[in-house]
Amino acid sequence: MTVRIVTADEAAALVENGDTVLIGGSGAGHSVPDALIAAIGKRFAESGMPRGITTFHPVGLGDHAELGLAHLAQPGLLKRVVCGALVDSPIIAKMAADNQIEAYTLPQGCLSQLTREMAAGRPGLLTHVGLGTFVDPLLGGGRQSECAREDLVERVRHGGKDYLFFKAPIADFALLRGTTADGDGNVTMEHEAVFGEMLSMAQAARRCGGIVVVQVKRLALRGTLPPKQVKIPGMLVDLVVVEPDQPQTFFTRYDPAYAGELRVPLSNITPLPFSVRKVIARRAAIELFPGAICNLGSGVSTGIASIAAEEDALDDVVLTNEQGLIGGAPATGNEPGAARNYQAIVDQPYQFDFYDGGGLDLAFLSFAEIDAAGDVNVSRFGDRIIGPGGFINISQNAKTVIFSGTFTAGGLDIAWSGGATNIKKEGRSRKFVEKVQQVTYSGSLGFSNGQRTLFVTERAVFRRNEAGRVELIEIAPGIDLEHDVLAQMCFRPEISPALKGMDPRLFSPVPMGLPAIIAANRRPPRSARLA
Repeated sequence: MTVRIVTADEAAALVENGDTVLIGGSGAGHSVPDALIAAIGKRFAESGMPRGITTFHPVGLGDHAELGLAHLAQPGLLKRVVCGALVDSPIIAKMAADNQIEAYTLPQGCLSQLTREMAAGRPGLLTHVGLGTFVDPLLGGGRQSECAREDLVERVRHGGKDYLFFKAPIADFALLRGTTADGDGNVTMEHEAVFGEMLSMAQAARRCGGIVVVQVKRLALRGTLPPKQVKIPGMLVDLVVVEPDQPQTFFTRYDPAYAGELRVPLSNITPLPFSVRKVIARRAAIELFPGAICNLGSGVSTGIASIAAEEDALDDVVLTNEQGLIGGAPATGNEPGAARNYQAIVDQPYQFDFYDGGGLDLAFLSFAEIDAAGDVNVSRFGDRIIGPGGFINISQNAKTVIFSGTFTAGGLDIAWSGGATNIKKEGRSRKFVEKVQQVTYSGSLGFSNGQRTLFVTERAVFRRNEAGRVELIEIAPGIDLEHDVLAQMCFRPEISPALKGMDPRLFSPVPMGLPAIIAANRRPPRSARLA
């Protein structure tokens, strides 16, 4: 079988009005078929076609500016966006907030796993993930715009328990990306930073009678690709588009460590400067124990990887991210989703299977709002739509979840001298609020599931106690309890009778001895048979 090689414009010309388009890739350009997305946007700008399409992508796609889904930010082109996050595409998020498009942000893991259900011809995904959050139909069904009227998620009861059912769409197109395609259309991904759900999307589109287009950077003779490296079999591929200048991400031309081609010296991983971000990440890292299997979410929590690399502690734990990377140092900054020096990489749906099943010992996640019930919001603030990404899958199922962030937001200026905290300027916005705008994590559900929960900031640490209440357990040196903590909260937490100071090692520019801290923490037994 010989595959057809076409241009991006020729592929885009096949998208019809009202089509549902699956798009592979992750966030900041990891395996994102950007040339194909851009070609659809270009065609619409020139001809007004196609109109009213729906895009389906488990992860946010964009560079926070003009790449990724932003190519499609043209009135009339998009009807609906179904995705895990819109934070990477602010212009699309604004269209959703302005009610110009139907927008649903659903858990990244559920959308990822849903592609497999689509491939198998099943009607949808039945899961516990999302219960008690804004994805639950009782709290909004994942809608982020008023014109989003269709119920994409149903709450159902099975075997005496409540579940959410995510309905499977019909795929008309799949836009995917790899590195190399041979003459038969077999595609490998040796230069890509993540695998995503390329195989499942190709299978899903094929089962629906849709068209599968794969963007690659180079061609190989038929029969010359190592069979075990083929991620998308040629039998599933209709068209191949070659983009020789295809960058690895929106921000990196090519990093061999992202591709797993080599392991870099830890000195190549830039240490975090001593700052509020580092203080918070350090306090979260104190929760690590030998062999702990962890997820590092986006935001401040990704700093844990840099700290572990700086202090030579990466091999003491297993850091993972939801995109499928296992071990090593998950990327920080504007390229979350990739990793360096990783031990293995799996397709994203399988990583979420492990997460949903309770495989994570520790989940390190960010927060934007926390309320008196212990609910957490990271997904929407006023008209600013972020989306949950993998947050809901991760936070609902980890044995211990650590939410990290600054105590206040908007202009906070804080420093440490001689180990004492000096708040030069307080943040304008309170983050500990009476009630969160959108429930991305349900404190009551976590409590009923026996989850251990911590809330870490630069000046105070809280836990959810045995009564299900938010309780202050640690305070930073130099902080006034009433003025700097309680007066900056919209609710009064319980205060531990054993309230103690935060570890002074957090507040010094020198390394804090993380390997020794990890070694001193007891690892919970996994199985009595392994004792």
